Amino acid sequence: MSDERRICWLCLRPLGRRIQWHHKVPKAKGGRETVPVHPICHRAIHTNFTNAQLAKLGGFRGALLADETLARFVVWVSDKPPDFHAPTHTRH
Repeated sequence: MSDERRICWLCLRPLGRRIQWHHKVPKAKGGRETVPVHPICHRAIHTNFTNAQLAKLGGFRGALLADETLARFVVWVSDKPPDFHAPTHTRH
């Protein structure tokens, strides 16, 4: 794995043993490019955005982080170890 693929695309922390590949634009919406993310970060993305919303945002990390809930998640997870796991709460 190249150096740029050793960090999570969303939170920028080092990756741990478990890595998931996130389609920046959902595969169902024609996306092909994937980026490595922690499982908890992957769940946070899909908890906060529908596939239609992700497609509309065009796969830009900054657009995801403009969402206050996801931005707070990234701040919260920033000091956690790479293999940290916790339940992901759904948005109401």
